[in-house]
Amino acid sequence: MLIPTLNSNFENAIKSVKNIITNEVNVKSIEFISSDDSLLKKKAKANFKVLGPKHGKNMKEIAAAVSKWTNEEIAFFEKNNGSSIVLENKEIKLSLEDVEITTADVPGWEIATNGTITVALDISLTNELKEEGVSRDFVNKVQNKRKELGLEVSDFIKILVCAAPETKNAINNNLNYICSETLTKTLDFVENINGDSVFVDDDIKYVIEKLK
Repeated sequence: MLIPTLNSNFENAIKSVKNIITNEVNVKSIEFISSDDSLLKKKAKANFKVLGPKHGKNMKEIAAAVSKWTNEEIAFFEKNNGSSIVLENKEIKLSLEDVEITTADVPGWEIATNGTITVALDISLTNELKEEGVSRDFVNKVQNKRKELGLEVSDFIKILVCAAPETKNAINNNLNYICSETLTKTLDFVENINGDSVFVDDDIKYVIEKLK
């Protein structure tokens, strides 16, 4: 996640709850960029619903002028909660509600703006991220099964797993995380497992045993 910095107070506020944000929205990391970064190609559009009643006869000219604003002019407008344009030697003041600011689409990114806050998400998925997703999902499954089995929070377990090659690789590559989250002392892979104690979820079968 990339977040344009508005000021030091804003950046410090985000940093103070960074862990909460990354955990809640499942984001790997948060980085800050300048508000005029080339990634953020913003566009300005007159808000006809608001400006119409105020400047009905000049709406076409106002809309044309606003649509030509550069990134620097838009940044100034946002930073100062408004700005002015001149039409026929007459100054027209525009407030935040008078203009709609949007961010142009950038391939590989999802960008959203709400007021003066903009967030850019890198939505490209690497194999590493996909495997992390698989491992997190497996941790969630095991935690739920621990509850179903009536295990105490402090109980250590061992797990036998029968899984497709892709899932097996994902678990292997995130083994320390899985074991620490689920209090697993040993996790072994087997070719096949059957029986009443086997849990089956999608392409994975596994058995959880409490360690004495």
